[in-house]
Amino acid sequence: MSSPAHGAAADPLADRAAELLRTTGAVRTRSRQLLDRARAGGSPWFTVQDGALDAAAEIVADTCRSRYPEGNIPFHSRWRHFEAGGIDRLDSLDGALPDNSAERSRVLIDLVVVSVLLDAGAGPDWRYHESSTGLVLTRSEGLGVASWDAFGAGLFSGDPTRPLRADAAGLTALTVDDLGSAFGVDRANPLTGLDGRVDLLRRLGDALAARPEVFGPDARPGGLFDHLTRDGDPRISATDILGAVLEFLGPIWPSDNTIGLHPLGDCWQHRAVAGPGLSAGWMPFHKLSQWLTYSLLEPFVWAGIEVTGLDELTGLPEYRNGGLLLDTGVLELRKKAWAQREWNVGDELVVEWRALTVALLDELADLVRERLGASSTEMPLACVLEGGTWAAGRVLAGELRDGLPPLSIHSTGTVF
Repeated sequence: MSSPAHGAAADPLADRAAELLRTTGAVRTRSRQLLDRARAGGSPWFTVQDGALDAAAEIVADTCRSRYPEGNIPFHSRWRHFEAGGIDRLDSLDGALPDNSAERSRVLIDLVVVSVLLDAGAGPDWRYHESSTGLVLTRSEGLGVASWDAFGAGLFSGDPTRPLRADAAGLTALTVDDLGSAFGVDRANPLTGLDGRVDLLRRLGDALAARPEVFGPDARPGGLFDHLTRDGDPRISATDILGAVLEFLGPIWPSDNTIGLHPLGDCWQHRAVAGPGLSAGWMPFHKLSQWLTYSLLEPFVWAGIEVTGLDELTGLPEYRNGGLLLDTGVLELRKKAWAQREWNVGDELVVEWRALTVALLDELADLVRERLGASSTEMPLACVLEGGTWAAGRVLAGELRDGLPPLSIHSTGTVF
């Protein structure tokens, strides 16, 4: 766990609370608290319609069958967005990657870390024109391909002779104009939260430089590969990867949410959440950290590392998965007018919506597996999400609102 700021006195109570809130166990347990409360009629924001769960599961199962008729569903990860338009961009990159397998893994981790951190809601008006294919891409696919192209052009590298990397020098020097230009942003093509994205990448650069024992002398995200495989064990748990992300990259998140001197990141207050000590009243999610962890699984697997404990990670509480639950009627707002106003990520309604999403995704996953005749080993949650809930949520949003989410959330570029 990350330590308090240099020179500050340790606070054991704050240390323990922050450590607890960085676990997926706390995400699940506290999400379940709020789901149980809502089912009992105690939520002022939502009702839960359990009778709609079967229909929602059928929609997700049908989506899985349609998208992956052979049943070979990959992990939900950023790598799927790099495949936008049916193009194998990784294959085209492989020729430029070094033969050394460890360096190849570092490059892929550099790429995916930066890309995931840029993957918050783009807004309805932004488009990315991929010059090499002529494709016009939006939302997550557009952000993914734009970040792919920017990475390939060396935007995140501080060494012009080595463009295929991200490092502290390149990231801390990044400007809003730099990223905006790479992503084709102008008055007619606005990208939501552009300043926040740049600030997040600069923070990443600072975090890399601050931990040379983890990220190496070049201060690259890819140093995580060396750090996590240093003992030579060919197995690693998904929660070990997440733990490293939360510990070593935790300082990049805006620190308004803190316990003592510990920044909590994607962790928000909710008055109904119980817990021990200073952790009471806090609902953790770590959505982008978990999305990053899902996206790091494949670089480790491709390097011959077996990743275990996939289902210890939770479902991702973002607007596609949460939208699926609202659009299928599993969740209902107590006041329909709430769908017409804009909310902030820290508002209790939004915090609760995300918590209910996490808890209900676990239940929905079991129902989907039953319909597809798959076990949790054959179809871990990472595959249910990909098959799956995220895609079904997007389809429903497209049919009902031209792709917009059912709730309007003010984006800072660091959560949604």
